[in-house]
Amino acid sequence: MSPIAKLVRSEPVLLSVLAVVLGITAAYGSIVFRLLIVVVQKFAYGSGSDRLFSVASDLAWWHILLAPTLGGLVIGLIVYFILPERRNRGVADVIEAGALYHGRMPFMAGLGATAVAAVSIGVGASTGREGPVVLLGATLAGRLSKALSLGRSTALTLLGCGVASAVAASFNAPIAGVFFALEVVVGSYALAAFAPVVIASVTGTIIARIHIGDFPAFIVPDFGIVSYLEFPAFILLGLVSAAVAGVFMASTMLTEDMVKRIPAPAWTRPMIGGLAVGVIALLFPQVLGVGYEATNLALTTSLPLWLLIGLVIAKTAATAISIGCGFAGGVFSPSLFIGAMVGGAFGIIAGSVFPDYASSPSAYSIIGMGAVAAAVLGAPISTILIVFEITGDYGVTIAVMIAVAVATVVIQKIPGKSFFHWQLERRGVNINRDRLHDLLQSITARETMIDAARLRERHGGEGIMETGTEVSPGALVVGVDDNVESILMIMERHGVEHIAVIDHGEPRRVVGMVSRADILAIHNRALVANHD
Repeated sequence: MSPIAKLVRSEPVLLSVLAVVLGITAAYGSIVFRLLIVVVQKFAYGSGSDRLFSVASDLAWWHILLAPTLGGLVIGLIVYFILPERRNRGVADVIEAGALYHGRMPFMAGLGATAVAAVSIGVGASTGREGPVVLLGATLAGRLSKALSLGRSTALTLLGCGVASAVAASFNAPIAGVFFALEVVVGSYALAAFAPVVIASVTGTIIARIHIGDFPAFIVPDFGIVSYLEFPAFILLGLVSAAVAGVFMASTMLTEDMVKRIPAPAWTRPMIGGLAVGVIALLFPQVLGVGYEATNLALTTSLPLWLLIGLVIAKTAATAISIGCGFAGGVFSPSLFIGAMVGGAFGIIAGSVFPDYASSPSAYSIIGMGAVAAAVLGAPISTILIVFEITGDYGVTIAVMIAVAVATVVIQKIPGKSFFHWQLERRGVNINRDRLHDLLQSITARETMIDAARLRERHGGEGIMETGTEVSPGALVVGVDDNVESILMIMERHGVEHIAVIDHGEPRRVVGMVSRADILAIHNRALVANHD
């Protein structure tokens, strides 16, 4: 075979081609998703503008109440009577698929949940659009992997490609798209996955810029850090951001639990939630939809202190109600919104106390955005990179790094998990535990057993049966196809370090021995290979 033919047939080349395909597909999916939001919002509010807050401010009170309420009714009926398992899906499901299901996503369920998210955001639910496009990118990647019958590692890489393209297209941030996919979904920075994910992210960015334009997600004014003496303030803002992120996540979970106890049919819950969001929007119309307009106002120091604090409370409540009652959508945009308000309020207070040493409240808004979002998502690296790509300011990025590090450490120490892992654990899914369980069940005694003589050389002769001999009645044995999880349980129950292995074709003859040490060594090597 010629060198060119070998190159064309090599796995890296195949992955690169598939990465381009996914980059294009996921980017166009993201664009279609945004257009669907515009169509629904125009029907619900009479305008498809991104400035939903301004549009809603000019509407009658009954219209603000009616749009999310009727929208919630439609969503409740769709979710309860059409969607598989009668539930929405999101980033948590993508993480679960990557960790436990070889990157495979249910195709129709993923498309349905994405459409429900577009309707949810369009009628004013306080959720984000980044989570649904991540789900869409992952769903398309899973479909491609299944169609090509790809192995686990390749399918997981393609999952990262779909996610990277979707994030990059949403934020016009290709670097952040790469690191979000690797940090949150793939779970490692292995070189084999890095190149395809980069290709997909860049491809998605190019497609988005062709159709939407080369504009950042947020309008950031020129500002800088006044003094390095401000660094203690950034640490304090990180602590405040961690507290706000913790309250935000706990509020969402608590609301979900409370809603389940409402004595009404499940399909009516989004309607009830829509009415509650509408009531909040009568006082704070900024909470409707993704909230980018209000976030930009905080970044440009256009909101007073009382309103910034009020919007932290209102957006937290509106998002908790929206998600808890069954609206679909992500938490990235709400966490950015809340972080911008927290940072802006902190900056105004800091400026009043230390006027000569405090940067603009705009700088604190961008720092707060990064800190709260990183704590909620459990994605400090990609969040820092998103902020850097938005601002292009090294000084501010350093401040963001400090606040993000503090907020992330606090959240990991107290709740001990991100929003997505919290969601999974509430469904009985522990990613680390279940990944270990899956791996232990995939390794058999046949792969770990060795000859008795070799085992005796290492550990002595006690309890070791000769290969080829017959087992005595009542002897402790396992089969060659038994998985090591069950074998370790037997060892623990009987307090032994070695067990004889028999073949089911000759159940009386010893074919080898397994030891706890060998099982754990092979398991550790498999765990590293699985992670890479």
